[in-house]
Amino acid sequence: MGDHLGQLIELEISNVAHGGVMVARHEGRVVFVSDAIPGETVRAVVTDDSKARFWRADTVDVLAASVHRQEHVWSAASVDRRPEDRAGGAEFGHITPEHQRELKRRVLADALARMAGIDSDVVVEAVPGRTDGTGWRTRVRLHAAEDGTIGPFAARSHRVIRVHDLPLATDAVAAAAPLDGKFTGPVDLVAPSEGPVLVLSDDRDVPPITERVGDREFRLDARGFWQVHSSAAATLTAAVQEAILPGTFDANAPNLDLYGGVGLLAAAVGDRFGTDGAGIRITTVESDARATGLAGENLADWNRASAVTSRVDRYLTRLRVDGRRLDGATVVLDPPRSGAGKGVVNELSALAPAQVIYVACDPVALARDLDLFAAKGYRLERIRAFDLFPNTHHVEAVASIVHG
Repeated sequence: MGDHLGQLIELEISNVAHGGVMVARHEGRVVFVSDAIPGETVRAVVTDDSKARFWRADTVDVLAASVHRQEHVWSAASVDRRPEDRAGGAEFGHITPEHQRELKRRVLADALARMAGIDSDVVVEAVPGRTDGTGWRTRVRLHAAEDGTIGPFAARSHRVIRVHDLPLATDAVAAAAPLDGKFTGPVDLVAPSEGPVLVLSDDRDVPPITERVGDREFRLDARGFWQVHSSAAATLTAAVQEAILPGTFDANAPNLDLYGGVGLLAAAVGDRFGTDGAGIRITTVESDARATGLAGENLADWNRASAVTSRVDRYLTRLRVDGRRLDGATVVLDPPRSGAGKGVVNELSALAPAQVIYVACDPVALARDLDLFAAKGYRLERIRAFDLFPNTHHVEAVASIVHG
């Protein structure tokens, strides 16, 4: 191995794989190829031959183009550039938006079938925004090179690429980006719902910002987690509200919002099932103490809402050890990209909630966890998927999981 690094090979692209790459075969070996589309013939350069089972390669020439190929929405990431000089973060930008969603659907459906034995006709829904999938990022992190130049990393690399535009960012973020400046560390651009874009280039404390979703306001740390797409918070609020089975929901049960951040989805549950102070009992659990403190403020409308600072796995274990159960409860589960995992699924299942609303940003992690839930007597009732990351391979899904 190592003998083929840098070799040019001609490939026929057969399918899409998880992670934003396409699948081809060369002399019987699987090759994962960037910047291609199923159905194309490309010339690609081998960038990784360290594994016996597969190689990785980057497209350098498109010999027979797909009808779904378009001029890349970001010239800094175009196949016209050398692979090592392509900006990362827009790996589907050369594909028409409709076909991007189709490829994401295939990845999600394949993961559900292969890992969880679920045959799903799920589609990936477009969300409000520009039809070309630009102008949606309200948060952007730029990195600093040794000479102080800032920019995104190259794809699958920590090499900083200097760029002259940020087409996936909102207009306000793009205008505020100091792309010609010099910095000693990362620069975070944050566009809250209210107020100007923040340019954060050091560790100084910044007052909390305000995000608005419908008629509701949320306070959060300027560097804290918030959905990146300008329409994502509203989209997920509505999706979670719709995913909860009303006949199964019990306002008096010990309902939970796990990995709850500043309380966005706990508030979605509260707004769905009544806004009077006594209308709902729910606890949001989050390991970030700053976020939990703000969640308590954001959920102050409900006198039976509370916010707990804890790792989710430890919180659930504590409930089980104390002999408590979640009979009749609805649990909203919004884990990081790695998913909930076996430990959390096992602990949660042992507490026997009536339904789990799983918000997932990784289809493979979701499928793995659905299989784990199935082994504990839970089944997928329904699932929706949303294109909250246009021009990238990422997709968000909201799954309703019930016992029985």
